[in-house]
Amino acid sequence: MLAEHSGTEKGSLLLPILYTFRRCPYAIRARLAIINSQIEVAMHEVDLRNKPPALLACSPKGTVPVLVLPDGRVIDESLDIMRWALAIHDPGRWLGDSADLTPAMSALIAENDGPFKRNLDRYKYANRYPEQPLEYHRAQAELFLDKLDNLLIASQYLCSNEITIADMAIMPFVRQLAAVDPGWFAQSRYARLRAWLDGLLQLPLFAAVMQKR
Repeated sequence: MLAEHSGTEKGSLLLPILYTFRRCPYAIRARLAIINSQIEVAMHEVDLRNKPPALLACSPKGTVPVLVLPDGRVIDESLDIMRWALAIHDPGRWLGDSADLTPAMSALIAENDGPFKRNLDRYKYANRYPEQPLEYHRAQAELFLDKLDNLLIASQYLCSNEITIADMAIMPFVRQLAAVDPGWFAQSRYARLRAWLDGLLQLPLFAAVMQKR
């Protein structure tokens, strides 16, 4: 898909444009990869209630994040934005020795983005789904939390003893779940997962990503 505009000028340079929303977990993971990769982009914070015409012109579905490259290409899936950034520069070796995601990483992220995200939304907005109590939706989300917590028995991070793209792609969603009822999460059986989450949230990279612009 081609955008109507191709970037933002800075001096003689044409920068990629990232349409983002500070609290959106999809946008957070895109920014994590971009800032980690030390790629300069023009970040445009979007008011989701009043989406700019330029965003809708390049991505009619109107969701964030959306990355518009100087050559007119548009990347409107957060994981693809992460892969784009890491293909340019991967100083933290989030892809390890691979040129792309391993099958294990892909499967874990797919489960996060599919069943877990669906259950997370129902837990977070339980009043919109009154056919089941909040505890039911949380229990469904916990099926994925159990898997993550068990993965952390064997290694410090989800796929190895080093941070990978899987950690950074999934962490914003676990953070969102933990914020629904912080007291419950703090007392839950997920000690390893809490330590993993807290460690990632303490990274200077996360502070940079969440800085108001």
